[in-house]
Amino acid sequence: MTDIDRSAELTAAQAGALPGLLGLEWSTAVTGLVRGRMTVARHHMAPNGFLHAASVVALADSACGYGCVVSLPEGASGFTTIELKSNFLGTAREGDGVACEAKLVHGGRTTQVWDAVVTAEATGKTIALFRCTQMVLYPKA
Repeated sequence: MTDIDRSAELTAAQAGALPGLLGLEWSTAVTGLVRGRMTVARHHMAPNGFLHAASVVALADSACGYGCVVSLPEGASGFTTIELKSNFLGTAREGDGVACEAKLVHGGRTTQVWDAVVTAEATGKTIALFRCTQMVLYPKA
């Protein structure tokens, strides 16, 4: 069975919501893997002139969340994030490209765990390491 890339569908669906407002772009969204990016703009910045940590978390958490959506087990109706953690190792400036790759590390019936790495596109240096746990939701009987 060929896995269908749902990146265009997810990009269209985010219009008007936070990921769309932040200008997040998705190139890959298949079971177990999501890749995306953003170009750092003024609205992503902290007052000190560096990339705001919340912007990095938004990119990584969106990648993991979209990954969960495309990786839900049969019968599941959705998910909710129950825990997330981020370690910041670098930063970016306005105009820089920032990429994210999220991978499924545990895909159970009731939970999923995702790891994401956020990097500076120009240098390949890691900006952040991110992990989140998603609770898989099912319709009430």
